[in-house]
Amino acid sequence: MRKKQSPIMLLAAERPTFRASDAVKLGTPRITLTRLVQQGELVRVARGLYASSKRDSTELDGLLEVAAQSRQGVFCLLTALRFHRLTTQAPFEVWLAIPNKARIPKIDYPPVHVVWYSGQALSEGVETHLIEGQSIRVYSVAKTVADCFKYRNKIGIDVALEALQDAWKKKRVTMTELYHFSKICRVEKVMRPYLESLI
Repeated sequence: MRKKQSPIMLLAAERPTFRASDAVKLGTPRITLTRLVQQGELVRVARGLYASSKRDSTELDGLLEVAAQSRQGVFCLLTALRFHRLTTQAPFEVWLAIPNKARIPKIDYPPVHVVWYSGQALSEGVETHLIEGQSIRVYSVAKTVADCFKYRNKIGIDVALEALQDAWKKKRVTMTELYHFSKICRVEKVMRPYLESLI
């Protein structure tokens, strides 16, 4: 007869990651999590964040871990480009937009590069994607392209141009969307000649 799985191991099988508070809600004491980690049933992926030791690791794991620890954060710039498959680069840091004056989330791994956004630049163009039962927030393709022009001194104008050309060629953006987000990001004058060259 098969041994009945505990509620916490069922949760670990359903989700890529879960928080210690999720376990407590199921009636599992925190000390049980520590014991399961020692037994090799669970892995502690970050402070207060756990996963099944049997799960397959994917490129999205880092995003899921950061999303679980930063409810206000939105993936931006190089991370958003990678998510939307608009770059060949694989950034070693996760780029995360957080509200102005918000505290930087304490995340052990992966390394996080925080950028502070405010107003419409923070709230507009946010998409929610469901990955393995967990939701993450990422800026849309058009918003990400405009952001790349805004932060061209940080990431390089070549990256911004590659993103624009690739997004346009793959029909992932419209001219209306690009103009809209260029205004929100206050890079209309910078982007205009490049947008005109596409038409």
